[in-house]
Amino acid sequence: MLPDADELAEVLLDLAVPHDDINELVRMGRRVTDDPELLRLLEASVEELVRGMGEVGGAVDLLELDWASGALQRCFPVYVFLAALPHTRAYHRERGVPADVSRRTLADLGRNMAVYRRRHGRTGVQAPLWLTHHFRGELYQLGRLQFERARHGERTGRALAAAGLDVAPGTPCLNLHIPDFLGPLSPAACDRSLALAGEFFARHFPEEKYRAALCHSWLLDPQLKRYLAADSNIVRFQERFRVAREDTEPADTEPVQFVFGNPELEVEALPRRTSVERAVGDHLRAGGHWYVGHGWFPL
Repeated sequence: MLPDADELAEVLLDLAVPHDDINELVRMGRRVTDDPELLRLLEASVEELVRGMGEVGGAVDLLELDWASGALQRCFPVYVFLAALPHTRAYHRERGVPADVSRRTLADLGRNMAVYRRRHGRTGVQAPLWLTHHFRGELYQLGRLQFERARHGERTGRALAAAGLDVAPGTPCLNLHIPDFLGPLSPAACDRSLALAGEFFARHFPEEKYRAALCHSWLLDPQLKRYLAADSNIVRFQERFRVAREDTEPADTEPVQFVFGNPELEVEALPRRTSVERAVGDHLRAGGHWYVGHGWFPL
């Protein structure tokens, strides 16, 4: 189910896996293919992942190794995604997804591993369940932003319908995500992504009519406007959205994780090198809290 050692290294490079991780992954891959129990677990995991390929919102329960196996336990999802890769690429071809979009979308595996290494200093996968959306054909990277095929929930569906949009709970929407390690979130880059998304989904998923884009992120917390300039990229990004709903439960670790790379860092020791770092840390040090914002705009 896995490429041989020589080809495996090349496939990992195609998926933007950090160079520091490749030798270890190639070496451990032999253990996976040589161990009948690991191979059975791999086969079952791939079957679970690709079942209902392309369906929106399908629940995926990635199997985990049930014994302490160090690096192999941390990296087993990599082999699941590698073994599922032919299925994902076949679905992309069936939908006519361009090769460059497919490559940049699936390269989020490497980005995810870079995030893990930044936080822990070793090889691993930060959020395996998040990556299932990419490998199941639900999410696509189009320029600076990622767009996930989704459906309106009860609260957002009712809120947008009340605002006059022709939507209801369960109708299609696009969830918008902001990947790390991809440069500034400039207005021009966002405009380009939205233009690409309009063309992409009309061409490759014409049966799904998207009336709105949604974003659920700490970047939409309006408190950021107290600290950042009005012409900053984040503030201008916020201004694209209308409020869908407001959270009352603090989410202080969200900005700490995404700005500094580790949600468990001590607040008092957070660096103040950039305006965003100063905003996040100073607000927390003053006793404030951050919240996940929920925004939308019509398409």
